[in-house]
Amino acid sequence: MVKRAAEMVAEANAAVGTLTVEQAKQLVGQDDVVFVDVREGAELAAKGKIPGAVHASRSHLEFYADPSAPAHKPELGSGKRLVVYCGSGGRSALAAKTLKDMGIDKVANLLGGFTAWQQAGGEIER
Repeated sequence: MVKRAAEMVAEANAAVGTLTVEQAKQLVGQDDVVFVDVREGAELAAKGKIPGAVHASRSHLEFYADPSAPAHKPELGSGKRLVVYCGSGGRSALAAKTLKDMGIDKVANLLGGFTAWQQAGGEIER
């Protein structure tokens, strides 16, 4: 059976859960929440990020999340709730599912990603 990207994103969102921009805005700055930006570095440099977000590009996410890997980012294994986002919500859905598959249970995808965040007037850090 062949799966399309849209089907995989929908399945990932169902597995990890989602947050609207308004829900996510309430979590910014909370001690028990880490925003994870999985966009590529050029995207982040050009547009900024959600304040305090940790950058962990989708292309290297598994290595950042694995505590035994040299590139491990401790924020991903902190036990805090992770809110994952990308440009529009597709890559981050898949990334959130990957994190869940790696044993990180408290993870959610930001619906609409950074684009939705910007359109809703969310604060941006440069």
